[in-house]
Amino acid sequence: MQTTRSVIADGAGGPEVLRIVERALPAPGPNDMVVRVHAAGINRPDVMQRQGNYAPPPGASDVLGLELAGTVEAVGTDVTRFAPGDRVLALVASGAYAERAVVHEDVAIAIPAGMSFIEAGAVPETYFTVWSNVFERAGLADGETLLVHGGTSGIGSTAIQVAKALGGRRVIATAGSDEKCAACLEMGADHAINYRTADFVEEGRRLTEGRGPDVILDMVGAPYFQKNLDLIALDGRISQIAFQYGSRADIDLAPLLFKRVTMTGSTLRARPVAMKARLARVLEEHVMPLLAARQALPVIDSVFPFEKVADAHARMDGGSHVGKIVLAMTMEADATAGGG
Repeated sequence: MQTTRSVIADGAGGPEVLRIVERALPAPGPNDMVVRVHAAGINRPDVMQRQGNYAPPPGASDVLGLELAGTVEAVGTDVTRFAPGDRVLALVASGAYAERAVVHEDVAIAIPAGMSFIEAGAVPETYFTVWSNVFERAGLADGETLLVHGGTSGIGSTAIQVAKALGGRRVIATAGSDEKCAACLEMGADHAINYRTADFVEEGRRLTEGRGPDVILDMVGAPYFQKNLDLIALDGRISQIAFQYGSRADIDLAPLLFKRVTMTGSTLRARPVAMKARLARVLEEHVMPLLAARQALPVIDSVFPFEKVADAHARMDGGSHVGKIVLAMTMEADATAGGG
């Protein structure tokens, strides 16, 4: 039986509960590939799982990690899209914090020439999430304005860059310091609001000539429910992807009716492979050409070696990061292919 070093949480708690252990590699199915992982992105759901607040979906392992980049080592009997030696990035339900992982071929995407494993490992979770929730569910269209809460988070930085790279969209971001607001502007946001020193509802109205943004992407939750409803434009859409500060609040829903607001929410982790595969094909068409052209690339805050996974989580817990935190499993993690 093939084994691999993997990261699990030994109980619920802070970064100190993370352990690197030897685990059996799950048996690959006919449509699966064994991927040697070079890099894995650190995401908020990983922190929630470590804290005991986000269990893996049924059938998924307890090994942490939702996104990875690596090299195909072996393929199942029915795999047709990839071959050993191919460089891939993939969204997985668990198991990315490991030296090797089993990946269904349909959720994998070829890494563009010139993109490093570090960059590729920071793509799947945030880019799949942003495309699904901002462009599909919320339908952000040409000529519209997007408000992104948490503009320097992995999700926020992705939303800013993809919306601007596609053209024709105006982006306003919120962040918790002047330095983070400056970072949002550097990423391409048209405006950035420091929510600690300004009322983002008042500022959002001012920046949109009183109309409000057409789409709001929110992961804050309860404290922002009413504010988002008060700010959103007529026929606007609010896309809720997390509840970092709670999911319960006493709110006035009248704006929902009078403004004809659409509220939507979703998570990706427990969704079926077929749905993630469809998203992968959409990203191949609309987003990967941008990344291949070195546009809308993930913003990398920091890179930690595999053995320092607890330090990587501590960095996430601290909240001072800008962009993605990445775990590097191998020395080749920052290598590119085909130049770049």
